[in-house]
Amino acid sequence: MDRMLVVVFDTENKAYEGEKALLQLDREGSLTVYAHAVLTKKDDGTTIVLRSDDSGPIGTLLGPTWGALIGLLGGPVGVAVGAGAGLVAGSAVDLGELRLGTDFIEDVTKLLLPNRVAVVAEIDENWTTPVDTRMEAIGGTVVRRSLSEVQEKIHDEHVAAMKADLAQMKAEHAKAHADRKAKIQEKINQLEAKLKAQLQKSKERREAVEREAKAKVEALKAKAAAAKAKVK
Repeated sequence: MDRMLVVVFDTENKAYEGEKALLQLDREGSLTVYAHAVLTKKDDGTTIVLRSDDSGPIGTLLGPTWGALIGLLGGPVGVAVGAGAGLVAGSAVDLGELRLGTDFIEDVTKLLLPNRVAVVAEIDENWTTPVDTRMEAIGGTVVRRSLSEVQEKIHDEHVAAMKADLAQMKAEHAKAHADRKAKIQEKINQLEAKLKAQLQKSKERREAVEREAKAKVEALKAKAAAAKAKVK
């Protein structure tokens, strides 16, 4: 199951231990780590990415959910870039790109207080015990959430609602008197523009999710090839 994982630690050293343990679990086959980063929050609320995994076919910010999550954790101040991290996430975050509930963000924000450090990772895990056991032993607090397609359904519902409104307005326009037609047409034009923008947004989101899915497949293939080569 694809999940977003956040493990919060009191110190940077502990967080790096947590990162090491997570990658060890990946090597053991207990889970698959698609992308991960170590970040901390400063006193002013700025999130600094201390280290990230930007190698391989995925890259740390390829997925829209990943970028949206890190941007939200940065709060209104936005995200600063750690030396050599290679990450940039703006303060303007589209909640429509987030395949996670806002309650998840709230839970993480309550834990990720200033000067605390977190390991953030997009993973595939079938059971939670391996991660929880390793992280708790190091002193980490684990928050996880399965990724969903809820936002895609919301986009579709918005499109359906706008199409219904548009059909009704066009029907009214056809029956309206001359003095009303211009005003109704103006509303029709506005709604058509909004509908076009919504459809474009949905298309871009689907394409981003498809790219992420393909990248994950390539990552699994690369790991399998590396494991095979190691056996030889």
